[in-house]
Amino acid sequence: MFELIVWAGAALSIAGLLGLVWCIVRVARARRQKLDDEALRAVVQSVLPYNLGALLLSVLGLMLVMTGIFLG
Repeated sequence: MFELIVWAGAALSIAGLLGLVWCIVRVARARRQKLDDEALRAVVQSVLPYNLGALLLSVLGLMLVMTGIFLG
């Protein structure tokens, strides 16, 4: 039972990590396009909620992993 919690937490952490990588790639792509300051700021502001959501997902996954390890 607790192994399932650990594996579910690991899957959530990996999904959050992939989300963070996507955010990094999106902003790096915008920086390579040599956008002006206002356009680059708009891209960063549009990516920020996804970045925070991915970070939250990763943290929740790690908490599930730790909970599964402690209870198992």
